[in-house]
Amino acid sequence: MRKRFHWLKKPKIRADWSKENLYNIARATIPPTGSKTFFQQKWNAKALTRAYHGEQIREKQWQRMFRRTLPAVVPMDHKYLAQNDGSEQALGRGSGEDEPTDFSSRRTPQMTPYMHMTYYPVERRLDTAVWRALFASSARQARQFVVHGWVKVNGKKMNYPGYMLNPGDLFQVDPERVMWATGARKDEKRQMITVGKKPTEKAESQDTAKEEGQETAAETDAEKTDAEAKSEEATEAKEAEKEPETNEEEVKNTLKSLMERTEAMMADSEELSAKRKQDLRGFRQALRKMLSRARGVSTSVTDDLEARLAEISNKLVKAKSPKQQVKEATAVDAFTEEQEELLQEALEKMRENPFDPSKPYLTPWRPRSFMSAFAFIPRYLEVNQNICAAVYLRHPVARPGMAEVPTPFHYETNQLAFNWYLRRR
Repeated sequence: MRKRFHWLKKPKIRADWSKENLYNIARATIPPTGSKTFFQQKWNAKALTRAYHGEQIREKQWQRMFRRTLPAVVPMDHKYLAQNDGSEQALGRGSGEDEPTDFSSRRTPQMTPYMHMTYYPVERRLDTAVWRALFASSARQARQFVVHGWVKVNGKKMNYPGYMLNPGDLFQVDPERVMWATGARKDEKRQMITVGKKPTEKAESQDTAKEEGQETAAETDAEKTDAEAKSEEATEAKEAEKEPETNEEEVKNTLKSLMERTEAMMADSEELSAKRKQDLRGFRQALRKMLSRARGVSTSVTDDLEARLAEISNKLVKAKSPKQQVKEATAVDAFTEEQEELLQEALEKMRENPFDPSKPYLTPWRPRSFMSAFAFIPRYLEVNQNICAAVYLRHPVARPGMAEVPTPFHYETNQLAFNWYLRRR
């Protein structure tokens, strides 16, 4: 990717889901045209719109794709067409049979935004359709998926990102690639923890670090010798080697405590059904697998497991009523029933969205940050997210008050860009 792709000083809106792009969209305005010539206005509009629509396409290639005829449809009254055949328009001319028209009751039709359809040929491209279907986080990433053979069209592998889709074509992407492209990264949790620190905590940590640095510097200048420095370096190296061992021990201890709690729950639950016992055994087996590979398990995973169990226990405590506390026998029965239901819900969630450290994305899966602002699907696509497939229904068209080509630019900007390419055909 080129340098200054997301430049904040001279912003250009790009076809991706990055936070820089969202910031540029939020502060985008109509470019000024009062002090510029007509040529400069068209040039600026062309540069802005081409950065978003087909930025990965060469200019000569786009000029061959450009069409001066823009598709549009006009809504028709189906009841009127069914009742009449057109001959009524020639009746009563000059015979006094014309009914007076009430112009106040007529509604002014909305304008059809033809200029928003300037880049409609780009929407037929395979890489753009993959991005519009929310299978990739940017048009460039969608192009990468196509080139590397992770996209199929009508059941056959298609390696050409410039393939022009026809109405009715079915394209599908490898689900693992879609999960990786649209899911959160593994290092996002650590970044959120560091960013989420309070400013007071940061200031205190900085002050303590400065004080410690000054003290250590004074001590080294006054007392340290070469032999002492070497011995300190050796001890620091030993401590650095011991740090991962302590982390592994903490993870093992937490997993063992979780194992003991699950076994205690299984021992207490004598009235559980066979299916519920089977679910608990599966949960215990998953814990054993994590214990066997404790080196690959991070502390965040154990924290999530502990949080889930804590939520279950809190819900069980809140669910108790004073009547149940009086009657101990009924309270125990109600506790076990609620416990079974909550455990069943937790196990179903883990089954649907399990933890898997071998995946390149964060598990349990969740959508990437800032995705909600870009999560929309055009009308000309029919998408099934369960199998990561979509159908290109028809070519996009313009309607009164709406154009089916998504664009973040104003009508005048698209009009100037259209006029720029008119003279270059």
